[in-house]
Amino acid sequence: MKEHPAQTVTEIPDSLNRLSERVIGCAIEVHRVLGPGLLERLYEDALVHELQLQDLQAERQVPVQLDYKGVKLTGQRLDLVVEHRLVIELKAVESVSDLHLAQLLSYLRAGNLPLGLLINFNVPLLKKGIHRRVNSPALRVRENVRSASSAPPLRPLRSI
Repeated sequence: MKEHPAQTVTEIPDSLNRLSERVIGCAIEVHRVLGPGLLERLYEDALVHELQLQDLQAERQVPVQLDYKGVKLTGQRLDLVVEHRLVIELKAVESVSDLHLAQLLSYLRAGNLPLGLLINFNVPLLKKGIHRRVNSPALRVRENVRSASSAPPLRPLRSI
């Protein structure tokens, strides 16, 4: 799993690290059974099923609304949001580009979510297809809110 050099695992709460590890385990199982070379949609279907088998709540194609100088922009969707905290961007491409990784960061900001995984299933060994990114501002806000109350995790925001 490749991480951005500026990120450190210690800045991510244990509960979020454990969640991402569980999701990665589910993705590895999907890849073990299906292998590379299929359509992205099939991996999404299989991963959602595997997440459900592991008692993880996943929302598919979650809409986000962006605010651009007072104009509401709609139509953007996040592939998966797991447990209201983790964005999963799925790919089935020959190689992950910097643009794909920038896309994941944009999705994290748009949804105001702290952690995201880009999982490219079109690789021989899934470990080489997993990329993790952190949205530090959302991470700080959510952890401050959580420590101040016992409220459940925040839902993805629909505007930024």
